[in-house]
Amino acid sequence: MNPAQKALWYIESHLAKPLTLDEIAGVAGVSRFHMVRAFAAATGFSVMRYVRARRLSKAAQALAAGAPDILSLALDADYSSHEAFTRAFRDHFGVTPEAVRAATCLDRLKLQEPIVMDSTLLDNLKPPRFETSKPLLVAGIGERCTHENGGAGIPNQWQQFHQKVDGIPARIGKVAYGVCCNGDDAGNFDYIAGVEVADFSDLPREFARVRIPEQKYAVFTHAEHISTIRRTVNTIWNHWLPISGMKAADAPNFERYDENFDPATGNGGLEIWIPVRE
Repeated sequence: MNPAQKALWYIESHLAKPLTLDEIAGVAGVSRFHMVRAFAAATGFSVMRYVRARRLSKAAQALAAGAPDILSLALDADYSSHEAFTRAFRDHFGVTPEAVRAATCLDRLKLQEPIVMDSTLLDNLKPPRFETSKPLLVAGIGERCTHENGGAGIPNQWQQFHQKVDGIPARIGKVAYGVCCNGDDAGNFDYIAGVEVADFSDLPREFARVRIPEQKYAVFTHAEHISTIRRTVNTIWNHWLPISGMKAADAPNFERYDENFDPATGNGGLEIWIPVRE
């Protein structure tokens, strides 16, 4: 398993929490020395420089959108004071947070976007089972994923989901779903990190919702660390499906996370449900 892939996933999933090199190396299952070398070789960044660049970039986006409280942004970015945050922000971007907020644009800032995880093909994809799903109502945290970012912000959606899931009314069971829906020809789609609910009648407006109809699915098991999910998904769509004799149906596809999955470490496995037709 590639330690840099695990580190990238963990960083993106925990940007709003304190992070240390020891913690990241521990999740990746390697020493600090190994982590530093592996991450730099894969990304060109040191681990903590990448963390800092991602946090400052998110703060810059919030400032350009008019965030009124710079101290809150500083604390969210793991800086202890307004002054420390301002110093780091100015060193990184060459301007102050106040200047970015006043300008309301990011045109001159070099933002650090999430580094996209490995999506090369697998050579050992296990055959799927086939199931007809029952209709599902799923509610949770939704974002539009663009062709440019490739869904690289999805781990952060799951972080928000775990913080807010207790506020979703009429929840059914403990299974979580990552639903891809409303795709367009440019490769953009909506992604909802959510749970099954009985109905949408009392759902607060902050939560996204999607109806999944009864549908035949090819169900694949992804038993490896969550960071390699792009490889499995890419192999399904670009290798298995073209030679399967089946076609993709016009319906949402989704990931299914049962109680074996550990969101803190990314281990435990999941299922990938692909809608198909003969």
